[in-house]
Amino acid sequence: MKLRLGTRKSELALFQANYVSNKLSQLGVDVEIIPIVSEGDIKTGPLHEIGGKGLFVNKLEEALLKDEIDCAVHSLKDVPAKISNKFIINAVLPRESYADILVMKNNVDLLDMPDGAKIGTSSPRRAAQVLNMNPNLKVEPIRGNIATRLSKLSTQDYDAIIVAEAALNRLKIVCEYSTKFKISEMLPSASQGYIGIQCLNVKNAITKVIESINSKTDMILANAERSFVAQLDGSCTSPICILCTLVDEKVQIQAKVISLDGKRQIAKNSISSVAELDKNIVTLADQFISEGARSIIL
Repeated sequence: MKLRLGTRKSELALFQANYVSNKLSQLGVDVEIIPIVSEGDIKTGPLHEIGGKGLFVNKLEEALLKDEIDCAVHSLKDVPAKISNKFIINAVLPRESYADILVMKNNVDLLDMPDGAKIGTSSPRRAAQVLNMNPNLKVEPIRGNIATRLSKLSTQDYDAIIVAEAALNRLKIVCEYSTKFKISEMLPSASQGYIGIQCLNVKNAITKVIESINSKTDMILANAERSFVAQLDGSCTSPICILCTLVDEKVQIQAKVISLDGKRQIAKNSISSVAELDKNIVTLADQFISEGARSIIL
């Protein structure tokens, strides 16, 4: 079998595509990686102002519909929680780190930075949580792949930037001054750290082989996190935070919504069995909604 694997052209995206390709090659599949330039790679400006992280997905979905590729590899956190029923996430691979990392120009921690210190992130979720920790900081958008953002930290007037630890780990990047946020400080976005594989919503030999590399437990956890965002009518750029982890056969759920200025938030923790996770995620989302979550994330 030959399979055409679509991906963005960034170094991280290509790493992830090659990771998936190696998994499939072990099953005797002949894989061709097809890099595609997404709208998110072309357009400038903060993502929440120009169309959201779905811009990284649209061109790959178009390629699926045009039969230019057989499946697409994504950082799952970039895929909208609600996708067209023309597509399906066929596989989720084991999670890398879900944590966020503060990379600093100098070895000065976030709480010790002077008023007005400039923190680079284009994520409303990250920005809101930073301002909740230190409202005297200045959060400014920063775009580009991981290497570009690290370069901007060195050459421009940012004091620190925030990046996903999964990206640093996958590309084996070591930063001189960095610190991992505690979960109590910086709760991740839905499905952060997961690689997802998207296909057309059909049953055929290709989807069958993709499903054979799926991590069933990780799929359950990732879908639960994405469902929470969908229930709140949120997008990839909404300041919604959710983490589901399996500990001793129970799913620990940590969830938070936070206003863009960091001043208002709703946070809840709960525990669920795997069997009742879908139902309990809906119940948890309903609790957030009843307490005004939708007005906070607008």
